[in-house]
Amino acid sequence: MRAKKENGFASGKAPKRSQGPSLSTAPRPAGQVRIIGGQWKRTPIAVPDKPGLRPSGDRVRETVFNWLGHLVGDFGAVRGLDMFAGSGALGFELASRGSRRVVLIERDAQLARALRALKDKLKADAIEVMQADALAAAARLPAEFDLIFLDPPFAAGIEAKALTAAIKVLAPDGLIYLESPAVFSAEAAAAAGLEIVRQGQAGRVAFHLLRCAKP
Repeated sequence: MRAKKENGFASGKAPKRSQGPSLSTAPRPAGQVRIIGGQWKRTPIAVPDKPGLRPSGDRVRETVFNWLGHLVGDFGAVRGLDMFAGSGALGFELASRGSRRVVLIERDAQLARALRALKDKLKADAIEVMQADALAAAARLPAEFDLIFLDPPFAAGIEAKALTAAIKVLAPDGLIYLESPAVFSAEAAAAAGLEIVRQGQAGRVAFHLLRCAKP
């Protein structure tokens, strides 16, 4: 029996042909995470106890950046966008590895202040913090980003809208990283003009690397 789908996301078990490892450790909801690699390796990032804030866990980010290392190669050429920055774990991880520009969008004023404070502490000149609604802010940005992180609050149910916004600002041959509460199906990806490059699951979190499908 096939799993039921809602808005392109399959409920139930992950597909048998997973393209990435299944990790048992889910992201921690509060406390701290750490930067995995690059010039700020092992730097802790505080995670405030806020509703809906669910930073990508250390092991998930390690897996994803291993994928990206093989696919992207030189992070120095990458322009990154984190549309739902939260703690900033994904964006600072990318900047730590040498990305030339990383834009972090965060609506919450307290979290945006924390992002700016960490940027100043690390002298992370490549990082730009925008306090704004992610979808509205993305609509004003140029289509130049090589890597876009999408980790919206699961309760908001806006994965599809976030993907539509991300595609509009994605550079040619760019990649989109998506975290969601259920696996994003290959059929739904194709319907959105995307294809799944890698995917994995950690506890209740499914994570994917996507790119625009070739014509």
